[in-house]
Amino acid sequence: APQCPPMPPGLKIKSVSMSNQDDKLEPDELNFDDLLASPNKGDSVNPLDIITALFLCSDGFVQQELALKMSMCQFSVPLLLPNCDTQQCTLMLWAMRDIVKKYRPSDLSESKGFIEERIVLSELPFVSFVRLGECSLSKSEILNKLLSNSQQHHDTFVHHDMESGDIQRRISNGLTEMTWYLPCGNKNMDIFSEPVAIANLRGDIASFETQFSFLCQTSAAVFVFIDQLDSECQLLTNKNHKAQIFLVGNEQSKTFRVDFVKKLATSLALTKNNILIKTKQTNDADFVIKLRKRVSDVINNPQSKMSVEQMADVAHELGITVDEGFSKCKTGKMKADEITAEIKDILKYKKDQLQLQENIENYKCKLQRDRKELRKKQNAYGMSRAMTSFISAISSPLRERCYFLKWMQINLENLSRNKFSGLRELYKEKCRDFENKEEIKKIDQQLSSSSLGVEHFFREMGQIYEASLYLPETDPSRQQLQHLPKLGAQLLLDGFPLELVDGDASNIPLRWVSDVLSQLNDLVSPKNKIRVITVLGVQSTGKSTLLNTMFGVQFAVSSGRCTRGAFMLLIKVNEDFKKVLNCDFMMIIDTEGLKSPELAQLDNSHEHDNELATLVVGLSDITIINIAMENSTEMKDILQIVVHAFLRMKAVGKKPQCQFVHQNVSDVSAHEKNLRDRKLLLEQLNEMTQAAAKMEKKEEYKSFTDVMEYNPDTGNCYIPGLWNGNPPMAPVNAGYSEAVYELKKNIIQQLGKCRSPSNNIIQQEWITSLWNAVKHENFIFSFRNSLVADAYMRLCTEYNQWEWEFKKEMYKWVTTAETRISNFGTAAAKSKISDMNEFMTELKSEAITELTKWETKILDNLKKYFDQPEGHVYLIEGYREDFSNSIKSLRRQTERSVFNQITTTADIKKGLQELDKIRATYTEKIEKAVCDLIDECRKKKVKMTDQELDENFDKMWTETLKTLAFSEQQTSNIFTSVSHQLQTNLSLKGKTADSIISSCNDFISDKIKRKTNYHDTCIQEILHIIDEKLSNAKVDTDIEFEVSLKQHICGSAAREFQKMHEDFIQENDPYKCLQKNKNKFCADFKDVFYKRDQCQKKAEEFTNQCLKPAVEDFIYRSLGLNIIDEMLTGEEFSTRMSFQYSVLMDLVSRNDFERYLYYICSYEDYLKSQISDRIKKHFSDGSILGEIEDRHLQSSISSINGAIKKTIATDSLKTFVEEICKELGDKLVISQNALGAFLVLNNADQKQFAHWLTVSVKDMAEALRTDIQNRPFETKLSHLHVKPHVELFNRVIGCGQQCPFCAVPCDGGGKLHTEHFASLHRPQGLGEHRWEGTEQLMTDICSSLVVSGKIFCCSATKNEWHPYKNYKEIYPHWDIRPDVSLEASDYWKYVMAKYNQEFAKAYMAKPAGIPPAWNNITEQEAKESLKESFNIK
Repeated sequence: APQCPPMPPGLKIKSVSMSNQDDKLEPDELNFDDLLASPNKGDSVNPLDIITALFLCSDGFVQQELALKMSMCQFSVPLLLPNCDTQQCTLMLWAMRDIVKKYRPSDLSESKGFIEERIVLSELPFVSFVRLGECSLSKSEILNKLLSNSQQHHDTFVHHDMESGDIQRRISNGLTEMTWYLPCGNKNMDIFSEPVAIANLRGDIASFETQFSFLCQTSAAVFVFIDQLDSECQLLTNKNHKAQIFLVGNEQSKTFRVDFVKKLATSLALTKNNILIKTKQTNDADFVIKLRKRVSDVINNPQSKMSVEQMADVAHELGITVDEGFSKCKTGKMKADEITAEIKDILKYKKDQLQLQENIENYKCKLQRDRKELRKKQNAYGMSRAMTSFISAISSPLRERCYFLKWMQINLENLSRNKFSGLRELYKEKCRDFENKEEIKKIDQQLSSSSLGVEHFFREMGQIYEASLYLPETDPSRQQLQHLPKLGAQLLLDGFPLELVDGDASNIPLRWVSDVLSQLNDLVSPKNKIRVITVLGVQSTGKSTLLNTMFGVQFAVSSGRCTRGAFMLLIKVNEDFKKVLNCDFMMIIDTEGLKSPELAQLDNSHEHDNELATLVVGLSDITIINIAMENSTEMKDILQIVVHAFLRMKAVGKKPQCQFVHQNVSDVSAHEKNLRDRKLLLEQLNEMTQAAAKMEKKEEYKSFTDVMEYNPDTGNCYIPGLWNGNPPMAPVNAGYSEAVYELKKNIIQQLGKCRSPSNNIIQQEWITSLWNAVKHENFIFSFRNSLVADAYMRLCTEYNQWEWEFKKEMYKWVTTAETRISNFGTAAAKSKISDMNEFMTELKSEAITELTKWETKILDNLKKYFDQPEGHVYLIEGYREDFSNSIKSLRRQTERSVFNQITTTADIKKGLQELDKIRATYTEKIEKAVCDLIDECRKKKVKMTDQELDENFDKMWTETLKTLAFSEQQTSNIFTSVSHQLQTNLSLKGKTADSIISSCNDFISDKIKRKTNYHDTCIQEILHIIDEKLSNAKVDTDIEFEVSLKQHICGSAAREFQKMHEDFIQENDPYKCLQKNKNKFCADFKDVFYKRDQCQKKAEEFTNQCLKPAVEDFIYRSLGLNIIDEMLTGEEFSTRMSFQYSVLMDLVSRNDFERYLYYICSYEDYLKSQISDRIKKHFSDGSILGEIEDRHLQSSISSINGAIKKTIATDSLKTFVEEICKELGDKLVISQNALGAFLVLNNADQKQFAHWLTVSVKDMAEALRTDIQNRPFETKLSHLHVKPHVELFNRVIGCGQQCPFCAVPCDGGGKLHTEHFASLHRPQGLGEHRWEGTEQLMTDICSSLVVSGKIFCCSATKNEWHPYKNYKEIYPHWDIRPDVSLEASDYWKYVMAKYNQEFAKAYMAKPAGIPPAWNNITEQEAKESLKESFNIK
């Protein structure tokens, strides 16, 4: 690129502002000297100097942009740019290359045709204006009047009377400016009926002979402004001049001499028409009219016409530099010409050289094999010569690549423009005959197909890359093309637009786009935060111009292009501005016009518009809705499309912002006057939201503000028309830029308030899933994107952790509470409360406090989770309420369970308290009888043998027991109690069930193993299990079924509970307890009689009879939670979807049909067996479990030793032991029966007892450790209070709902989600469905059926046929998402194809008609499909 020259001496641009205002005077100050003095202009700069400096300091691409914008504003642009340092000038051909003009000459005025061409290629009459010497007439001001209508004056050229126009020029003398007058075809408005190019040389031609010579050789006419002439005037008499010379003089000037003019006219052989003198009687208006007449004569009869491009040859001859002359620009042009020179017929060229641009979407309905065949066909073409050259050229260094692409754009647009011109004429001709509808449609399609731009070459490059991915990884052709995405990313980073949607095929080349964006992410990482802005609007309402003006980008705006689709362009955010926008880059997406005339003839144009709008809204942070106010019908159409798009985004958790832009509203009172219009717009939006919500089956949305944040006052921007007057000569309206600037500020403000950007545009998953969803007719229910799935999985994982923490803490609380209840009223009790009911009230209050604390904590966790900026949480906002409800439900269920457990324990404790009192009384009487016997024997003073002592003890024992009144312990009739509970329950419910008996039997078995007493909560829990299963059942049945089912289960339970109750009563019978302790009493009797030391023996007895069972009980109470914690460290139990994935992956790896049959037909039983197997496998070596058991054992021993040390000596051993028990009261449950027996006849020394107790506890620990570690794992599991397999099953079974069509389980997290969904549906034949009549198993998959035209009938439809598409009308709580790709259900296709015969035999049906492609699916492909469906990385 040209290097910026040093700033010319003496020129310092301090400010672009060119104000000459004086300092303000005080109101009463009057100073005539100041009034007459010249204002101080020391800091001011002539506008021409600024323009010259800007062009000198800019590279070629900035010069192009400056020239284009100046031309749009109808300002003159530099033709010859002087450089005061080198005294050379440059022809600005490249700078003007981008200027495209449209006009209508007089011969096209009737047909309303127009000419559109690149202005440097237009061969036009070229008229130049120069001055010789000093001149009293302002040449530039006269030119402005010459080119302006009387109704609307415009300053095309800077002149003396403009602001700062009178400042002395320092670097711009010698500048030659150029402008064009282009007619609009209206005789009343056109100044000239034909186009003309006008040049204006700044400065005296005597000082700039080179520039003057250039103008004389390129112009049709040169108008020379003169006042005073030298006698020779050699400059004007040069014989090489090809231009007509016109002399323009001012008679009013003091230096003007007519004789000199005559002499010069004679020497130049000028006619009267070549001389124009402003006399004293002629005013400016009359003079301009005469001047126009002379110029018109030249235009109508030009001696020559010349394009700016042709002027380059003249420039070379005169030694003038051409800005296209340096090597990089020339190399870029050469490479572009090499490609485009071969283009004669665009359609044929595209077919021959861009061979791969065939619409792959047309093949989507076919099987994957056909797509592979198409890719093979594409690879067989090889790379065309044009594409080889193109890829080589864009691989050049940056500047050369930029020039190449610009030249390609210029050349291709020129070619397309010529083609379009002919097609338009043909179209116009055919339109005169209304019967030519087919031909008109054909021409429409030709117009679309004849477009050829750089995007077609990039599109071909993307197709080449995508096709290469179907080659083996080691194939050299594939390896040679792996650099293309990085090249595309670099181009995007350099500011070139990338085609997002293939406009011709309405398709996203997913792999190409995602790989390019992935490479872009690598290039900019970690500074890769991106904001995305999109514009949507009707075609030709100025969308691209709006973006170009707002962000300084260069989206194509020429009407000659028939581009369709969407393009994205990257803008780097300035360091200072990153904090404001909270991003590193901005991505701008420009879309084709909605309701486009090119698509009007196509059948699916409405769907196309909806797809495009949904896609770009889905990718955007802010969507600009561009509305042309003069077309209310089209406005209504676009609003309908936009509302659908926003509604779809709301439904999937994305909430983009929108800004309505009303174009062509110029009144200063527009905002106030349009208040009513804005209210009307909101009403229309509300109506459309309701209509769209009904179509999308989301009728809860009633107004536009339900769908998104929208304020009618701040969400609307009014922008005046772009042109100030009638094109093509209308300048850009300055108010347009001001209004766009205000819009930009508003958008930046909105972006600053947005949550942290999610970089969706760079994420392959988002684009892929969004596009796949868009292609399905019913967007909301088909949107299954992996980013959403990933965010949902993360939330499920977090929720499951919160849920387990809550349940675990409540399990611990209940364990402690049950211990306290069991110790209530005993020596181990710590509570001072003596009434059990009062104690239970206190416990329930504690429970509610604990439950509320944890419920609040989890709800806070949920709120914090959704408040975080990362993790795409906004995508799953719709699930927040479901999880909140699940938390509240968890609290209610846990509260019910907690209250049931402590109530049961308390009621059983009440029953035992009476027995304990009886036992204590009887034990006391036995102890007294034993003491009396000891005294009696001692009085005999005869040495008695052990046999004699035994005989005396037996006699005493028999006599004493006779005196005790033993009442037979009454057992309850469990059948009566169960019957009462059953009758109470049956009055409430009436539904059906599945696999209920198995679940209830598991519960009954667990209760029996605990060897506790019966309580009504047992049967209540069973009935709750039945009711819960019934409520989740798929099919309704009558009350008779429920009654029969409950009678069967409750009858079986009653028998088991009756036996459990009787066993409990027998175990706790006082008489039997006394008999059990007879030998112990006898031994104690002898010890006391012989006055033996009982310390060691009693310590061992207390340890083994009281402490050891309590410690063992404590270990088994705690162990279940630890086993669950350990299992949860594995990924498979993190969420139910993870577990489903692991189970299905295990099934496919085993290749065992029987297991598949077990899984499908007995789903819950299979899961239970899998969980049990995995628990056993995990703890098979015993080391992990042994470590946990040892930890709890050590904790118990430590507590016991601590209690012994803490207990001080008391007045009796009984008190001493009771104090120890009290210290352990919150941790260990010590048997009152064993404790009471231990304390009988105990005269051990406290100190010695404490010593031996410590020794015994140590021995007990070692023995218990060995004993527990040697027990089989199954035995340990049977003793656990919290059953790990039950808890884990409840965790992974979810809500228990199954797909109404294929019976696949719901994958939703939590229990109370409002909508059920599954990641992977399966062929209905696997669920025993068969075709009526043939008895063949069905291969249809419901995730495909829901987007098909097929119908179904079942009991839910009252056996009437119903469309699958409208399944939500029958099953409103199920969300069956269509397959996101052809491979989505490959797992179950593989299974059914492999075991087709086996399933048919098992179901007593005929084998399914397996589609041929299913047989080609490999096990590895099935596994990959499973990974994709469950979003496993």
